[in-house]
Amino acid sequence: MSEALSPREVFQKLLDGIATGRFSELAELYAEDAVVETAFEPVGPRRIEGRAALRERFAAVSAGSPMELTPVNVVIRETDDPEVVVAEWDYRVHHRVTGRTFEAANIQVLRARDGLIVSSRDYHDHLALVVAGGGLPHLVAALDGK
Repeated sequence: MSEALSPREVFQKLLDGIATGRFSELAELYAEDAVVETAFEPVGPRRIEGRAALRERFAAVSAGSPMELTPVNVVIRETDDPEVVVAEWDYRVHHRVTGRTFEAANIQVLRARDGLIVSSRDYHDHLALVVAGGGLPHLVAALDGK
């Protein structure tokens, strides 16, 4: 039996999967009862519970994302809790529809146990992604309840 991946290795595998567009594989990095919180999500769920819900979320992203994400400036910090890492990075984003290229900041506090993500709190620059895609009017309408 092989040794479980460390939290650092699990995060790196997650980031690599996102960067290469292997969204269909990402849910397998999460525990069955994993909880993901996206604290700065402007609309939509800020809490996703369970591998099945994450699988659906990744499938939706895979089917509808017009963006190429390349992680840069990645720093992974160990904590005094052996299950927790804090990762900071930027995505160099290329929006295939608008042609815009920009960077978006990210921080993730990830807890992995036995080689699987059990929880994470994700802080992504959602506004930069919305603006780059020309979706600001839709965001304003959604926030305004229209």
